[in-house]
Amino acid sequence: MSIRTNILIRVYLAFGLILLLAGAVVVQLYRVQFIQGKKWRAMSSRLSTQYQTVEAARGNIFANDMSLLATSVPEYELHMDMLAAGIADDDTFNEKVDSLAMKLSQLYKDKSEREYSRLLRDARKDGSRYELIRRKVTYQELKQIRKFPIYNLGKYKGGLVVVEQNKRVLPFRSLAARTIGYKIYNVKPVGLEGAYAGYINGENGKRLMQRIAGGTWMPVNNGEEEIAPKEGADIISTIDVNYQDVAQDALKKQLIKTQADHGCVVLMEVATGEIRAIANFTRTKEGNYEEKLNYAISDAADPGSTFKLATYMTAFDQHKIDTNTMVNADGGKYKFPKGPTITDAEVGNYEMTAKRAFEESSNVAAAKFIYSHYSENPKEFTDKLYSYHLNEKLGLQIPGEGNPVVKNPKSRSWNKYYTLPEMAYGYEMKITPLQMLTLYNGVANNGKMIAPILVKEIRRLGNTVVQFQARVINEKICSDATLGKVKSLLEGVVTEGTGKNVIKNSLYTVAGKTGTAQIANGSSGYGVNKTYQASFCGYFPANHPKYSMIVVINHPTAGSYLAALVAGPVFREIADRVYASDLEMNQATTVHYAGNTNMPQIKQGNLKALKQVYNKLGVKPLYASNNAAGSGIDTSNGIPYEDVRYKSGVVPAVKGMGLSDALYLLGNAGYKVKVRGSGAVASQSVAGGSIVPKGSKITIELQ
Repeated sequence: MSIRTNILIRVYLAFGLILLLAGAVVVQLYRVQFIQGKKWRAMSSRLSTQYQTVEAARGNIFANDMSLLATSVPEYELHMDMLAAGIADDDTFNEKVDSLAMKLSQLYKDKSEREYSRLLRDARKDGSRYELIRRKVTYQELKQIRKFPIYNLGKYKGGLVVVEQNKRVLPFRSLAARTIGYKIYNVKPVGLEGAYAGYINGENGKRLMQRIAGGTWMPVNNGEEEIAPKEGADIISTIDVNYQDVAQDALKKQLIKTQADHGCVVLMEVATGEIRAIANFTRTKEGNYEEKLNYAISDAADPGSTFKLATYMTAFDQHKIDTNTMVNADGGKYKFPKGPTITDAEVGNYEMTAKRAFEESSNVAAAKFIYSHYSENPKEFTDKLYSYHLNEKLGLQIPGEGNPVVKNPKSRSWNKYYTLPEMAYGYEMKITPLQMLTLYNGVANNGKMIAPILVKEIRRLGNTVVQFQARVINEKICSDATLGKVKSLLEGVVTEGTGKNVIKNSLYTVAGKTGTAQIANGSSGYGVNKTYQASFCGYFPANHPKYSMIVVINHPTAGSYLAALVAGPVFREIADRVYASDLEMNQATTVHYAGNTNMPQIKQGNLKALKQVYNKLGVKPLYASNNAAGSGIDTSNGIPYEDVRYKSGVVPAVKGMGLSDALYLLGNAGYKVKVRGSGAVASQSVAGGSIVPKGSKITIELQ
């Protein structure tokens, strides 16, 4: 083969490969453009711009008196477009940038004026269109910043980009914090925040975002949403902030005093089942006490002697014993044949009536009564317990309720010699504090057993969406005759029995039962390193019950472990303070005032409550008009007042009021309120007296 032919072959081969490669490129371009074009165009769009979710402001959670327990407060993130129209030329930027740096330095005091100036100039040099200036900016700070040099040029010229976010705050901080609950990203929400998330969350909006250099996303329309989020509904809880504060304070003090592991308190209104206070504290490694777990609803354990109410109520209702039936407590210690050895917390109990045995909390007496009458047919006893629904969950409005366990003869762990006598005084079972309180509340409620509630209403834009009432568990837990007997026993515990030295009060009557239970230490059982649970459950005033309450303190290590001395003081302190503040329970005090008809300094609010206070204090209202003297009407010693009247569609004036009064007035007038800042009302977005339809949003700014 000649050299010329060899060269030509090589040239043709190289040219052919080039043509082949070019053809492959053309084919691939065709595939990308026409066959896969839709896919890549969509991906390109997603990479350059996309809609991102704007979280809606969550609805408020209110206390029973409409005090704010949880609310969403706007919080802002500030960015800056360094190439905005108002500072497009370098002369304008350089003239004002140092003044802006000085203002930022004076406001936040975290960087010097020179450092802020360098930060802004470097961002300008890099051509940043979305430079982060500050996170977690409050509304009051934002108002000041908008007046700073450059930023005061306007929304688009000044380059200030404001991204609004919502921050969840608890105005009363730790008050009922565990019951209110929380919602954290990627964490299962708890409490009311979790249970009513479907109402509280609202509807999220959409904001168009653009991807810029560095992978940062910035709003296309300077922070504004394309689809505005809709705020969530409001939850009206049953919690009373004053009683909640009292309960937490009393419980925490006693936990510190006794150096206990944890404890809980629940205060409930007898007739409605509405929980007015629920407190839970756990001892931390550092020795402090914090709300970590809701023991009141989740901690199912042996209740101890508080369960004797169910024991005696069953025996009375089935005519096995009566209040005067005699029993020998054998000095406070008795060994059942083939069964357990049962001891009383205090020795010295011998021959006594059933009533006295209950008042002195004799374990031996309770076990003897039940074993002697039910050992041949234990199902008769357990069936009656099941009629109280103690073996069922209460179906609470928040998650986390513990599983109750009340054995019956078919249970795997049932022992014909041990289980029945142990159950008589509150062992071999698991019941939560709130489930036990529900039984006592049923006695106080004349036999009507109702499930507790924590939420009574849901409102959206001021209008009621859902109302809740307590579910009836058992219309009549026992006969009226039995009811009278157990009420007498419960009152006797406080007047003559284990509670007389701590809980008895000369101002009002209390009915209840102490309970000292030994806690099992896992596989070690009850015999090693004994720990105890002290509780008191009852209601007051005993003659006309309005509130029921349970106190449980687990593993006290300092001082006594007896329930009367550990749980009793907490019950007494809370009951005393509730009684003192509840005008319906408290006896009216006659107070005479002379010669003063000046109106006390108040702001508009709930004058119905004010009138009630005046009546209790013996202060009469002044009904007379200016010509009263001529008509013979007595105008001396009176206080003039008139009720708040709401005109449909007319906005009340709330400037100068506190937040609680302002929310009360605007809420009752039918308006949706958005709050900014803290303190007293400095301004309202719609002036008082303006005619605006009900359900409209009104923003109030506090200072």
